[in-house]
Amino acid sequence: MTDVLRRGRASLAFGFFAQGVAFALLVTRIPAVQDRYGVSDALLPVFLAAVPVLAGVGSVTTEQLVKRIRPSRLLRWSQPVVLLALLGVGAGGHGQVAALAVALGVFGLAVGALDASMNMLGVSLQRSYGRSIMLGFHAAYSLGGILGASLAWAGAHWHLALWVSYLPVVAVLLPATLVGSRWYVDAEPAPAAERSGERGTVVFRLLLPLCLVMTFAYIGDSTVSNWSAKYLKDVLGSSEQLATVPYNVYMVTTLVGRSLGDLGVRRFGAVAVVRLGALVAAGGFAVVAVAPGAWVGMLGFTLLGLGLCVLVPQTFAAAGRLFPHASDAAIARLNIFNYVGFLIGSPLVGALGDAWSYRGAVLVPMVLVLVTLGYARSFAAQPDRYGGGHERPRTADVGRGSNGL
Repeated sequence: MTDVLRRGRASLAFGFFAQGVAFALLVTRIPAVQDRYGVSDALLPVFLAAVPVLAGVGSVTTEQLVKRIRPSRLLRWSQPVVLLALLGVGAGGHGQVAALAVALGVFGLAVGALDASMNMLGVSLQRSYGRSIMLGFHAAYSLGGILGASLAWAGAHWHLALWVSYLPVVAVLLPATLVGSRWYVDAEPAPAAERSGERGTVVFRLLLPLCLVMTFAYIGDSTVSNWSAKYLKDVLGSSEQLATVPYNVYMVTTLVGRSLGDLGVRRFGAVAVVRLGALVAAGGFAVVAVAPGAWVGMLGFTLLGLGLCVLVPQTFAAAGRLFPHASDAAIARLNIFNYVGFLIGSPLVGALGDAWSYRGAVLVPMVLVLVTLGYARSFAAQPDRYGGGHERPRTADVGRGSNGL
């Protein structure tokens, strides 16, 4: 394997890591953001919904931009914008709601472009490697999320102003990501006729199963991130301190599962790994739903992390295999359903929990995750497109590095 590929893989993994840090620093400090700006409880959901909606717009825009601009260039400049927008969120003061809206709007648009271009490069690098490496990139994102959440906890514990928490992180990550972006590796572009032949209605019909899997995975993920603490405290009777643990457990097991997942794909194939992940995640939801106490509930959240963690990276990888000559467009469209799941998941579980019961509500994402089993064949390797068996032979064609952009 060439040094170009190794450097490209390492620099992209760091990009995933930096994004995990930034996103965790934002979402885990939402209460502090609300207090700092004086945002009412009625207005807060509007702000929170606007971010994924604008991220979807950013992903759609990226699909059009990559027809003219390399994904590495989009990633190189969208990542600093995300970090500066994060700093902008922390810089305002009480009553400056318009400034918060602008900062969150920029964050949402940039994060959509960032997520899409990041996964485009990951898929093209996996194709060049000829073996599964996508889970490793998402493991780096999980590691960044754990660090970001830990830094957010420290900021809250020491009662630091948001800008004091955010500024050192941005000061370190922004130049580091710009330097690392010199080694991003783009895929060689496919001939225009081939690319245009794989777009349109046929593409979406084939992509639809993966879009549904992406949506269901993020409904499950948002259920954990938004409701695990409340569930443990209000339903299972834990202490307030213990109620903060499930999400951390979920993040750690997500990191473990993704760190080991590529080995499983290489050994058993993507279909088997996705099926196992769906079954383990569904078992986790079932354990949470019937748990008699907090510690059994914690076991359920542990299983959820191990199961859900493989679905999203493998969905992006499957899109790249299905449409090798239009993978950038497929990934940009697929990425939209990341935000669809995020938007649906939390309100869905909350509404069902209030109208029915939270034990019953968590069975809904369980059923949706089980539906993934019916789409598992969409994750199979395409022998005519991506080599035979689980992997294809490594190639010497590594695409173009972005140093010369």
